[in-house]
Amino acid sequence: MSYEPPTPPANLPTEIVNTLNDSTPEQLRDIATYAEALVEHKDREARLEESADQEEVEERPDDLPDDVPAKATITIKEINDNRYYYWQWRDGNRVKSKYKSPVNPAE
Repeated sequence: MSYEPPTPPANLPTEIVNTLNDSTPEQLRDIATYAEALVEHKDREARLEESADQEEVEERPDDLPDDVPAKATITIKEINDNRYYYWQWRDGNRVKSKYKSPVNPAE
């Protein structure tokens, strides 16, 4: 083990280096534990997002319009005693719909 302090990575912001240099050994151990857990969490989120993007492409129905997301579901709406299929999906706090076709009474 060297008696010289370690050299911080060049891409690490000066503020973080100064904070680490001012920290106690116990704080540094806690920081290291937290940093490892945070890396695992962010890596997992990235994998899940990548997986969801791939599933969205694979599961996209053939008749789904380009401006409708793959997560949309088909809903039946009744308007003036007539029934219609609509694509429906959540966009933030709103629910959006797009007309698909009339419901065939024979179904």
